[in-house]
Amino acid sequence: MSEKSESDHFKGWLWKWTNYIKGYQRRWFVLSNGLLSYYRSQAEMAHTCRGTINLAGAFIVTEDSCNFMISNGGAQTFHLKASSEIERQRWITALELAKAKASRMMENDDSSDEDGGMVIVDTPPNVELVNQVNQSVDSDLRSTLRLLASKLDDLATCNDLISKHGGTLQRSLAELEVAENNLGQIDSGNLSAKIKTVNERATLFRITSTAMINACNEFLQLAQTQGKKWHKAIIHEREHRLRLEETVETLAKQHNTLERAIHAGTGPPRSDSKIDEKENNNNVSEDEDDDDEFVDASDKGFTTEFVKTHKKSESTASTTSSISVDVSSVKDEAAAIARKQSSVKIRRTQIPDKPNYSLNLWSIMKNCIGRDLSKIPMPVNFNEPLSMLQRLGEDVEYAAILDRAAKCTSSQEQMAHVVAFSCSNYATTLYRTGKPFNPLLGETFECDRREDLGFRILCEQVSHHPPAAAMHVESKDYGPNSGWTYWQEISLSSKFRGKYLNVCPLGVVHLKFHASGNYYTWRKVTTTVHNIIVGKLWVDQSGEAEVINHTTGDRCKHKYFPYSYFSRDTPRKVSGVVVDKNDKAYYVMSGTWDSHMDAAQVDSVNYSNRSKPAYKTLPAKRLWQKYPLPIGSEKMYFFSTLAVTLNEEEPGIAPTDSRLRPDQRMMEKADWDLANELKQGLEDSQRARRRKREAEAIAKKAAGQQVEPYKPIWFSPKKCEITGEIFNVYQNEYWECKEKAGWSRCPSIFEVQKPPILQSVTAAES
Repeated sequence: MSEKSESDHFKGWLWKWTNYIKGYQRRWFVLSNGLLSYYRSQAEMAHTCRGTINLAGAFIVTEDSCNFMISNGGAQTFHLKASSEIERQRWITALELAKAKASRMMENDDSSDEDGGMVIVDTPPNVELVNQVNQSVDSDLRSTLRLLASKLDDLATCNDLISKHGGTLQRSLAELEVAENNLGQIDSGNLSAKIKTVNERATLFRITSTAMINACNEFLQLAQTQGKKWHKAIIHEREHRLRLEETVETLAKQHNTLERAIHAGTGPPRSDSKIDEKENNNNVSEDEDDDDEFVDASDKGFTTEFVKTHKKSESTASTTSSISVDVSSVKDEAAAIARKQSSVKIRRTQIPDKPNYSLNLWSIMKNCIGRDLSKIPMPVNFNEPLSMLQRLGEDVEYAAILDRAAKCTSSQEQMAHVVAFSCSNYATTLYRTGKPFNPLLGETFECDRREDLGFRILCEQVSHHPPAAAMHVESKDYGPNSGWTYWQEISLSSKFRGKYLNVCPLGVVHLKFHASGNYYTWRKVTTTVHNIIVGKLWVDQSGEAEVINHTTGDRCKHKYFPYSYFSRDTPRKVSGVVVDKNDKAYYVMSGTWDSHMDAAQVDSVNYSNRSKPAYKTLPAKRLWQKYPLPIGSEKMYFFSTLAVTLNEEEPGIAPTDSRLRPDQRMMEKADWDLANELKQGLEDSQRARRRKREAEAIAKKAAGQQVEPYKPIWFSPKKCEITGEIFNVYQNEYWECKEKAGWSRCPSIFEVQKPPILQSVTAAES
């Protein structure tokens, strides 16, 4: 039985899977503050905790009537079983509510850290007091909004549970009605079982409905209380704003009068009767001028410009000095902000949520076993709204590691950074089970992020069958003796094996640091997507990779360990050793490809009585740490912060850029039906262009003419002096053509006949 002590506390007995020898064992579980802990008995709660899992970001999966699983995507996974379905549902409801609350607390902590800190420079006491009051009001408002948002999330969670249990109850009632109609054909035991099932479903629905009613009452009470407070606050703010407007208008008129007095050299007003009479005679016209100048000042800002030098009294000099300092400081701050905004573009932080469309996966995949998936047309339901070229651009999300590596004085230390960078390429693949769009032949992708991330990228699809893409990346400080260059030509060989999908990258990755001349190469490992037909999709990386420095002879052979349920190793583990050309060890690399990589400098090596040497190392240094995913990433295809920006519309790009693909854009906007139509049209157009090229080649052969192979737009084949392979290399022309908007060499690859959906819409409009 379970006990519910508070709104976010829950405890009781559950059966936990331990191993294949002992099976399920009875354990005492306690849910508190977003953490689920377990003990062998209630007496252990005072001194020994057997395990804890953080529900923030965890996955809760129901398996059958009594079993469920909780996993945080890492080493912590609990396989649990309740004594009955009602007991399991109580736990599921409590866990879902605790998970939502823990996620909100984590987001609130992040936002409070960003908003925290108050800087006051030369602020008068009264202004400082106003700032403190405003911050207090803002803090109360934020806390209230967070509380309301949490209540709304509770309502949404309860609504989902009610919909789920209501549907289950309706199905059970329908089965019972069928059993009653066929009463003579069904034995009493079967009928009793169906009645028991209906009672259990009704109990679950009643529990969830009660939770929904309580959540509605709490939200209503909170909204009514805060509504009265906000109404009073709005009235107070309106009155305060009116008073401020009157004060600002008065100050502006005084400022204009003083400014004209300074320019005229008259100084401040004097208490001379004759001058007073003269000013009184001109009072009307001056007031009219003041009004006109005040209106202009609101648009252009106040500026004080001294054309001539006048003799001023002491009071006038002090007044004008204070005014000129204030105005100039405001102008400097405004100019600094304008420069910053003009140099760094504000990028988007989210994309439309992924729609929940159902599709029979097996109906499509059953005919694909053993075939290359790059030759099979797939609907966009299996895709993510990025092309393979844009997915390649995510390889350099952690390019800051290469910037640090360029400054290393030791080639072995630089090698350790390069290995950490090569592992970071897989950081975004853990939950990314969607298939990127296959680029069209001649499709390109540029990404100039030198101002904020320190690199710029150019990718091009250089071959269609087999599909191959070329990539070239330059650092911000790229030059003959500075910065770094990263390039590759990669093709993918994918095979569907029934239960899993293997994706094998073919090609060599190249990296060169121009200051030291160090030249690195390595190959990527195999990516496997599991549970294609049944279960939850998950991604794993496995195989051995070797990074080689062809300049010094240093190398690092490291292994990506495949995940195994029976292994005691850390999931997604990566380990290796950095050695020089004489096989002397310098660094031991360890970590996981989805989280971090560490490097520990070798202090000594022990070869005695071991098949492998034992390394004694100094304390490890963290070379790479994965960035957290943006809020709501599970609704945005699990995109990283960089991936969210890759398909953002930008002016001045080539007409072949992936951002201009209409099918990909429609998928991002959640119009999948139109996206499928456009995708089919683009693929048909590409097949027509290929048939045209083949026909032209046949005609040239018949005429005895030489047939030239397809030539990429911005890349050309070249033999590598280091590896001896022939691959496409960037020709240093794209960015110059972009400055001139010279896109004449770019083909029209995104032109497609209007799909039937748009044709029907156009006909209806006409």
